[in-house]
Amino acid sequence: MKQSKIVSWERLEDIGILSISNDKKNYLDQPDFIDLEELRKWTYEKDLKGIIIRGIGRNFSAGANIENLRELANDQNVLYDKMNIGKKILDFIEDLNIPVIAAINGACFGGGLEIALACHMRIASENALFAFPEANHGLIPGLGGTYRLTQLLGKKSFHIILNADLINTNEALKIGLVDYISETKDAIDLAKEKLESMISDRSVEVIQSAMQAINNVNKLTKDEALKAETELFCKLAVNVKHHRED
Repeated sequence: MKQSKIVSWERLEDIGILSISNDKKNYLDQPDFIDLEELRKWTYEKDLKGIIIRGIGRNFSAGANIENLRELANDQNVLYDKMNIGKKILDFIEDLNIPVIAAINGACFGGGLEIALACHMRIASENALFAFPEANHGLIPGLGGTYRLTQLLGKKSFHIILNADLINTNEALKIGLVDYISETKDAIDLAKEKLESMISDRSVEVIQSAMQAINNVNKLTKDEALKAETELFCKLAVNVKHHRED
């Protein structure tokens, strides 16, 4: 197991497990909650096909440590820099060319929800709760949460962000905030099952090509994305041909 700040990393064969561990609520003490270079090393490990992000214990993450945040706000430049690094971390997760699933138990608030939104799929246990409570503290989500939530849910985001209401798992599934509800107490069981169904008997090249083509939809124009898709297809087709000839 490898550690960076409040996050640890371990491999289960071709799946990586990124675990948040910081007291019972798994608070994010800093916006840059993990060292980005360490994260790069872990996620670029050979033959890695997918990642699950979870919280250790009963909660995924209850979000920012408000006391630390107030202290950081004493120097706006420092706060601004750390927030930007935090956003780069979540952008990096979102742009990975392997599937990333958030396995969510208990509280998934604020920065914790922003981490979950950066994942490609969200699986929650029946006891999970979701919220952006920032408005109650005179704030708004600051690590890309407003953008990603609006991309996912459209105008429902106004209500969720400004009301700062708690959303239970059933409501989260109904509005599309989560993709599946786990029947077990720990969402990681279903996360492993869903991830395995996507990556088993698939080569790393096929997985990365599919994810890259999908990610290109939000990064490139339609023509550029379609051109890249064709190039990826042709490269894989040549590989299949050579493999069969061998």
